[in-house]
Amino acid sequence: MRIGLWIQDEARTIEEIAIDARAAEDSGVSRIWCSQRTGWDALTLIAALGPHASRIQYAVGVVPVYPRHPLALAAQALSVQAATGNRLTLGIGSSHPVIVEGQYGLSMKQPAKYMREYVETLAPLVRGEPVDHHGDLLTAAGQVSVAGAVPPELILAALGPRMLAIAGELADGTVTSWAGPEVIGDYVRPTIDKAAGSRPSAQVIACVCVAVTDDPDGARGWIKEHYGVAGSLPAYRAILDRGAANGPEDTAVVGDEDEVARQLRRFAEAGTTEFMVAPVGTAQERARTIAFTHAVAAG
Repeated sequence: MRIGLWIQDEARTIEEIAIDARAAEDSGVSRIWCSQRTGWDALTLIAALGPHASRIQYAVGVVPVYPRHPLALAAQALSVQAATGNRLTLGIGSSHPVIVEGQYGLSMKQPAKYMREYVETLAPLVRGEPVDHHGDLLTAAGQVSVAGAVPPELILAALGPRMLAIAGELADGTVTSWAGPEVIGDYVRPTIDKAAGSRPSAQVIACVCVAVTDDPDGARGWIKEHYGVAGSLPAYRAILDRGAANGPEDTAVVGDEDEVARQLRRFAEAGTTEFMVAPVGTAQERARTIAFTHAVAAG
């Protein structure tokens, strides 16, 4: 199981984030992950970080598809590939109605059907192939070519069975949120593998809040305070319910170094191919978590 590290922080400059990127690179972390949230444009951030940490792989988890037409996203992703020496993993997702409809004013009608059309269009575009797609929910006709860019890995954020099927059939795997090892082993892994059929084994990347700490209850309280609202979003609520979790805090990996290592092994045994550490808690806990992550990645 590979170890990835989420390093994004809207409150810091490129130079400050680059310090974490270089440290992760030196320790042997598999991939640096950034997210599309309310500050940094994740793909632009990755392009800017590329020269600062010139060997490590980068991944975006994830870009919401509704605000970005597949032709536009393909052009941006291939541009980032060229700028970083082809070290990008492109993660996409549907986001949530409260964001897509509430903030952008866009329709989120039939999200699984829209995502299937989107991936059927985006996948050939990032391979440099022409598309002429006129579907029920999406139209895209054209081709994108960027000198020196190779097709990036394409990962789909998928929690529901229809999205997992798309990830298995059409993408290179999935990235999960708020899913514990039991949910991955009993539901995510078998669902995506069934959809993949004879294709190569799909990646299952678990994004998990981690706090290496001597105060597990305090760390869970921090997660509940900062991320508890995620439990009210239908897609997240459904995956939390699958794991009998009251809220995001119940899916976190918290404890001292030995306990966190034990929980990481459970994810590996469940079929997780990469564990993405999202450090949480106090500044001291986040620093301890990052140091632990580096140690694990270094072997």
